[in-house]
Amino acid sequence: MIKAVIFDMDGLMIDTEKLLLKYWLEAAHQCGYPMRKEHVLGIRSLAAKYAVPKLQAELGPDFDYDKVRKLRMELMQAHIEKYGIEEKSGLGELLDYLKKHRYPTAVATATDLERTTRYLTSLDRLRYFDQIVCVSMVENGKPAPDIYLEAAARLRVDPSVCLALEDSPNGILAACRAGMYPVMVPDLSQPDEETAKRLYRCVGSLSDVIPLLENERI
Repeated sequence: MIKAVIFDMDGLMIDTEKLLLKYWLEAAHQCGYPMRKEHVLGIRSLAAKYAVPKLQAELGPDFDYDKVRKLRMELMQAHIEKYGIEEKSGLGELLDYLKKHRYPTAVATATDLERTTRYLTSLDRLRYFDQIVCVSMVENGKPAPDIYLEAAARLRVDPSVCLALEDSPNGILAACRAGMYPVMVPDLSQPDEETAKRLYRCVGSLSDVIPLLENERI
């Protein structure tokens, strides 16, 4: 029986993956690098220690990850300050359900704590979570299992009874390695063949997670 639910953030709860894609490309092109959509999709939820060698292998050893990322963050922050951020469909319904049925909840995200707190507070969603675990709090980021294992430990539940909600292959791999039930809610791409093998379920929106939990409660 599922006893806790752990959420990724970008692309799952908040509609920011489209902004990450847009501004990674814009920043890279401004810096003179021929980054393409597939390069950005490949680093979703990927910790910097893994993303840097991956991008340098694909775009050349001179790819300046820190410079491009800094510009990407500046461009994206300017966009958010002007337009705000949107939450993904079904988030409120799922969070209300989890709160009503007293499921412990956590966020496990590659985004830093300051931005995670700011984004979720702006949508009045921070109060729904018992724990926030960011990549800086663990030794290895996704696709290593550390962040999910830390979230389970902070919730004081075994990973084997946790549902992990993700939108990216790297996040699904991290949850799978942690021994959780990985559920994918696709955002920018559908699960590839390898990712599909790791899934407990793939659903169309966050509200579709509720029937999964209802079945577990029977």
